[in-house]
Amino acid sequence: MIVYPAMDLMDGRCVRLAQGRFDEATTYSAEPAKALAAFADAGAEWAHVVDLDGAKARSPVQHDLIFGLARGASQKLQVAGGFREAEQVSRMLDAGVGRVVIGSLAVSDPERVNGFLREFGGERIVLALDVNMVDGAPMVATHGWTEISGLSLWEVAALYPSARHLLVTDISRDGMLRGPNVPLLDEIAGKLPHLQVQASGGVASLEDLRQLTTAGVVIGKALWEGRIDLGEAIRLARA
Repeated sequence: MIVYPAMDLMDGRCVRLAQGRFDEATTYSAEPAKALAAFADAGAEWAHVVDLDGAKARSPVQHDLIFGLARGASQKLQVAGGFREAEQVSRMLDAGVGRVVIGSLAVSDPERVNGFLREFGGERIVLALDVNMVDGAPMVATHGWTEISGLSLWEVAALYPSARHLLVTDISRDGMLRGPNVPLLDEIAGKLPHLQVQASGGVASLEDLRQLTTAGVVIGKALWEGRIDLGEAIRLARA
């Protein structure tokens, strides 16, 4: 299992949100480049970087900052936030980013996103589906979690037969340190075995990691608040 330490950027600063609410952002003192260096020193081969301003604006806002981070980072970056055009994806990949994450657009414009998969390949694109559990079904939310799509995770995933990577966030658990939604993740593994699934939302302890059987896990708030030692998490995930 790959551990993806998460770094969310707002106005060029490292922050964390609670359940995606922009009015409940916690700002940290670490500079983005130094945070990535610390992740690498702990053994991280990847980092998950989110342009929160871009996600909110539905267009790139901090991509120039992320270009610089990608060129200076010793690990591979997986970048999310505001991607809508193939040219934006291409520029990010050309800057050295390992993968680009597509979120709301995967729900609103599957034709375009399938075009990204054809052009750049399934290994370079991650579909990110943020879900709320409604009557036991994972229903997808979009646009920074402010809108409900009316589609289930299963319906959206079925639109992408050539996808290889899927990042799933249970909104109710994100930033809340309540543990991951293991039953949902196990269900995804059973129903979508062709996808490399990354779990996101709720991981608060090494014990939470031990419950996961996903290909990857994104860890944010628990790292930033010192509840999990990144080096220990990576060693556990590799065991």
